[in-house]
Amino acid sequence: MSKITESRKNLQAKDAAGLQAEVKELQKAHFGLRMQKGTQQLNNNASLRATRRDIARAKTILAQKLSAEQAAK
Repeated sequence: MSKITESRKNLQAKDAAGLQAEVKELQKAHFGLRMQKGTQQLNNNASLRATRRDIARAKTILAQKLSAEQAAK
């Protein structure tokens, strides 16, 4: 199984509050990477892209869960 599939399954297993916490954690990590890039300390530029995509993936799953909750009401 690929890393993305595992990540998606882990995110889908979380509830809305857990996903929001995950998004905040990923945003903090992305900010740290951006600061490292600005100070020329970042070795792997691809980690910025990966983190940004992880944030988008978590936000997408969160939006799907919230819309499903709204539809259930």
